[in-house]
Amino acid sequence: MKKSLLAKIKNRQFPVIVEKDEDGFYVVECPLFRGCYSQSKTLDEALKNIREVIEICLEEKGNQEILESYKPEELSLHTITLK
Repeated sequence: MKKSLLAKIKNRQFPVIVEKDEDGFYVVECPLFRGCYSQSKTLDEALKNIREVIEICLEEKGNQEILESYKPEELSLHTITLK
């Protein structure tokens, strides 16, 4: 990864969604980028893996443009139950 891009993303926060599947694996996705997901048996390893996947995704110019325009003021995750 280029140094100029590394400087732009240093200390930058990315949204990720973590789910534990029926086999006990943690599946992590960064919804900013298409196909940006990873998994592992432990949460720590899954989060380490998604950091690497995000770095790989950011090598694509289109994803760099997405990141440039991503400036959320607030971010939250909610779950609902359908009745």
